[in-house]
Parts: sequence; C-alpha cells; structure tokens
Amino acid sequence: MIDIIRSSMKSLKKKHGWIFILLPVILLGIFFFLITLNNVHTETYDIERFSNANAIIRSPITIENEKETKRKTRETVQSVQDRYDISNEVTNEQISYIKELFAAVTKLKEEQVVTDRTEDTAQGPLTDQEKVTNLKQILSEEISNSVDDSTLIKFFNFSQDDLEKAKNNYITALEETLNHGVRTENLQTAKTNMRQLIQFSNLGESLKEPLNELTDFAITENSFFDYEKTSEARKEAATIVDPAMIRAGEVIVREGQPITNEIYEQLELVGLLDEERNIFPLIGLALLIILICSLIGLEMYRTAKENDWNSGKIIAVFLTCLIVVSLMKIISLFSTQANQLFFATPIATGVLLIKILVNERTAIILAALYSILGSVIFNNQIADALNVEVGIYFLLSQLAGIIFLMNTKDRLAILKGGTGIAIVNILTVLLFLFLSFEKYSWSDLITHASYGIVSAFLATVLTIGLLPVFETVLGILTDIKLLQLSNPNQPLMKKLLTEAPGTYHHSVMVANISETACEAVGANGLLARVGAYYHDIGKTIQPHYFIENQVSMRNPHDFLEPKESAEIIISHANNGAEMLKEHKLPEEIIDIAKQHHATSLVKFFYFKEKENNEDVREADYRYPGPNPQTKEAAIICICDSVEAAVRSLKEPTKEKIEEIVASIVKDKVSDGQLDESPLTLKELKIIQGAICKSLKGIFHSRIQYPMKEAN
Repeated sequence: MIDIIRSSMKSLKKKHGWIFILLPVILLGIFFFLITLNNVHTETYDIERFSNANAIIRSPITIENEKETKRKTRETVQSVQDRYDISNEVTNEQISYIKELFAAVTKLKEEQVVTDRTEDTAQGPLTDQEKVTNLKQILSEEISNSVDDSTLIKFFNFSQDDLEKAKNNYITALEETLNHGVRTENLQTAKTNMRQLIQFSNLGESLKEPLNELTDFAITENSFFDYEKTSEARKEAATIVDPAMIRAGEVIVREGQPITNEIYEQLELVGLLDEERNIFPLIGLALLIILICSLIGLEMYRTAKENDWNSGKIIAVFLTCLIVVSLMKIISLFSTQANQLFFATPIATGVLLIKILVNERTAIILAALYSILGSVIFNNQIADALNVEVGIYFLLSQLAGIIFLMNTKDRLAILKGGTGIAIVNILTVLLFLFLSFEKYSWSDLITHASYGIVSAFLATVLTIGLLPVFETVLGILTDIKLLQLSNPNQPLMKKLLTEAPGTYHHSVMVANISETACEAVGANGLLARVGAYYHDIGKTIQPHYFIENQVSMRNPHDFLEPKESAEIIISHANNGAEMLKEHKLPEEIIDIAKQHHATSLVKFFYFKEKENNEDVREADYRYPGPNPQTKEAAIICICDSVEAAVRSLKEPTKEKIEEIVASIVKDKVSDGQLDESPLTLKELKIIQGAICKSLKGIFHSRIQYPMKEAN
C-alpha cells in the first residue's frame, strides 16, 4: 500500500509540487480538528428554571457576571460612610468662650477683693445678682444668653486655685470631645461623653456640678457633611470592587442541585443555554488548525525540494504527526488536574524521529507546533483555555531531545538523548511544582518527577522501535541505516570481498576519495562512502572479466570479440542494481550503482573494434545510464574513473595525479555525463582539489630500500 502511495506521489512531485504536499496536509488538518473538537466544543443543556440538575455543569469560559458586579458595587458604595469636615473655627470659638468665662470670673473676684479692702464695709458685700450682672456686662453676648445665672453664680463660690484647676480640666475634656467631631445626630452623645469625662476627673463634687451645667453651652455641632469627600470616597470604593467572574472550569451547579434564577442566569451567560455561541470556539479552532497545517505544509514543501521530492520523508512527517497527536489525545483522556499524567507523555518521540529521518530544522518547527496542540488537547475541555504549563513542558522536552541527539549515526545516541530528555523533564516538573503556591510532599515530588523519567523512557523506546519501520517501509535512508550497510559482515559486502577482492579494494579506495570530496562541497559523505562500497557489486557475477580481479591468469577478454567484452563490462552496472534490489537495499544506493558510469564510452573495446570495423556504432559501446542525478552519484562517477586511472600509473607523481584528475573531470563535463547532476562548476573545482589531495596521500612517494646481495 505504501509503495502504491509513493509511486503515485512520485508522478505528481515535480510537475505538481503543491498537490504532492496538499493531500497529507489536508488529511492532517481534518485529523487535528477531529482530535481537538471536544476540547473547545461546549455542550448545551435543555434546563428549566427550578428543576434539578442531572449532572455537574461547569463553565466552559471565563466571563464577567456584570449583573453580580453591579450588585457588589452598589453594596460597596452604600457601605461607605458619609464624610464630615470638622470645623476648627467652631472648635476654637467654643474653647475661647470657656476661657473667656473663667477669665471674667477670675477678674471680677479679684476686683471684689480690692473693693472690700478700700471701701467702707458698711456698704456691705455684693449680692449674687449684682455679681452676675457685673459678669454679664463683660462677657460675650453668646455666653450671657446661653448660660443660666444660677450656673454663673456657682463659679463665684470657688477659690482661684479651684477655678484654675477646673478651667484646665474642662478645656482639656472639651478639646478632646470637639476634636472627635460633633454632628447633629450625635450631639447628645457628645454631651454625655463630656459629662463622663468631668465625672471621672479629680475635681471636687462641688466643681463638677457647674461644669456639667456649662456643657450644654460648650458642646455644639462642629462637624458638617462634606459632599465632595463623600462622593470621592464612594467613587474610590466603586473602583476597587473586583469584577464578579465566572471562571472556566468553575462548577455552576452540581448534580441534583435546584436551578435557581441566579444559576439559570449564569448558565445563560456562559452560553450553556444558547446553541449559537458554540460556533465561535469551532471557528477559532479551525483558524488555529489552518495556521498549524500551513506551517507544516510550507516546511514539507521546503524539505521536499531539498530532498528532490523524497516522498518517503513527506510520508514520515505525516505519520509522525498522527502518532504524536494520537498519543497526546489518549493520555489526555486519563489525565486530570490531580494526577497530571501529561508529564508522562512521550512527546519527544516525534522530534527524535524527524531529526533522524528528515532534518533538525523540521524537528524544531514540529516541536513548537506539537506544544501548541498539546496545550489545547490538555485544556481539561475548557473551551477558551490553553494549558500553558503543558505547552512549556512539551516544548522543553522536545528541544532537549533535539539538542541531546547529537550523533544521528549511532543508535546508542538515541539512548544518550533519552537521558538528556529525562534530566530536562525532571527539572521542568520541579520548576512547576516549586513555582506553585501549593505545598507538595516528598511523595508528590517523586511521583511527578518519575512521570518525566517515564516520558523520556517511552520516547526512547518508541523511537528505537519505530525507526526501522520508517526506514524499511518508507525507504528512508538514515545515517544509522548507512552505518549498518557499511558493516563488512553485510552479505553483499562479504560476497564482494570473497569473490572479487580486487573490486572490493577498488571500492574501498573510491569510498575514501568520494567521502572526502562530498564533504568538501557539503554533500552527504556517508552516503557516498556506502554507495561506493556497493557501486561495483555487479562485478561479482563475472569477477574475472575485470582486470583488478585477474591475478596470475590470462585475460579472458583475449578470447572474446570486442563487442562481447563490452557487453560484459557494461552489464555490471545494471546487474549490480538488480542484485541490490533483490537484497532490498535503499533506492539511493541502487541509483548510485546504476549511474556511476553514466553514459560513458567503453573506449578500449570501442577503438579495438573500430580498428577492424569503421562502421561500428558508438552507442553499442556506451553504458545505458542514466546520468548521475545527485551530487553523491556524480562524485562517485568521477572518483571511480580517477581511482582506476591513477592506479594504472606506474609512478603516480603529484603532477601526473593532478593532470589525470583534471583530464577525467574535463572529459566527463564535455561528454555531458554531469549535465543532470546539481554540481556547479565552482563545486567541480573544489571536488577536483579534494580528490587530488586524497590521492596524493594514498599514492605518496616511498623510499626505495636497497636489496641485500645474495651470498
């Protein structure tokens, strides 16, 4: 089935690139939408007022209950007490009146004493009424009109010391009472408090009586309503009232609870009684999915172009997305706010596979997109919520996998990467726990940290388990697969070594030179090395017809016609490709075997035939091709010819090596054998230099050791 999909996609790839990408992207979009639908879809209820709820109903959104907010604001404003302004003018005026009264009494008493000493005593002392009359003449009208004569007369009966003591105590009590503010509604209370202060003072009982009678005059209203301050205080109180919010996930009504008017209004407010509100979260989800799939599509398109529209890698991205999102959804079904199983999600599986199968850039982009989808999937089915904690945890876990998977050429590197993921997961889990206001026990810390370890372990196991499936089913050639193929114990390698040792040695030499040349221009050196190992595997069918395998024997071509010899030589390319197909080697290796001679001419037998037949067809002595389609195949094509030519030199000096390499490169360019490869002229010059450098290291000059003369 996969082969059918791949073959159909190949027919579309270069002519209709976007169609090649569009189908998996659309399928992913549909899949993502269906998976996350219940995370944003709000269930509605057919509920009547005053009935009983059949289930626990939670708010799907966070919204302000404006009616409740207004009620709270109104109550808060009403609770603000009126603001009053104490008049210092009235306070000071009343105190001055009391001081004036005591001063007048004191003055009249002193004058009376002087009069008694100088005037004729026969005239007799002043009566009480005369004393009051004299006192009123010097007092303010407010005091004279407000204080009874009987009260004034009593002050004349006390000594100067008693009056001074009474004045000080009274003024102190008066200041204290007036400074607290006296309003119309608490006037009597203020007077009562004033009398209590007098009562509990250290004055004599005879003094307390006139002072208490004076209180009705002394205590007066001095605190008046301040409209501006009161209005400002009420406004300030209204601004600090927190809005009455219905939080997403908050229980509105429990099962069996009556649906009161208040509850019904809350259900209506959050949209649980209104079908039309449910379409908005779906529109938002659709927009999110479109954005995510667009990014995936653009990255798949870029990856496809860079890899010559490799359908296997596109399918790998598609399948990886399905696997990762499915894992998240399955675990979300069992995850709650209490157990937080999302910590155990093997989220790094996808990016580990993508980094190995495709490239690191694609893995990083998908890591971000998986984190966004995870924040939706693990939102506890609250329509307007994204679980940011999940998003951060997933992102850090995946980035750790990408960073710690440093060497994609070794399966053990996946285990090392898993260790790095586990460490980052534990640190992230502890970070969330320590930032929380809740207090966690040691058992909670260990449990949640173990989830991070489980996540890393499962990601490692799944990656190691799924990688061979992707490599085999999708035909994706990874560095790990290439290293396996380079093992000398591989059946075809052993066959080449035992049946065609000369060809084996030639292949190893070509592999070394090709790898160096590829790395010089940024091509895949490991692919070139492994491809070179197998490029001449077809020679194992008739190994003795190839000169590198002819040891101590007569060349069998001496007994054949040039055309027959050419056919044997030419056939090894296709024979090798067929052998590689039978052993199910990757397509890239098979292509190198087919293309390593391009459409070059078998010159030796062609010119040998031409000596006898001027009408010989050149096409009969050319390889069928095709010409190299990749940088790696083109470089092997050059290195194969160069190695054979340099090996044939008796004395391969530096100048001869440079000359023969330049000649072969020029010949292949002029013959059109490199026209279909992506190599540029600049890269060819770099490759030429790298090949010369490698060959000089291999065929370096050696010291001629003198031979010992025989005795």
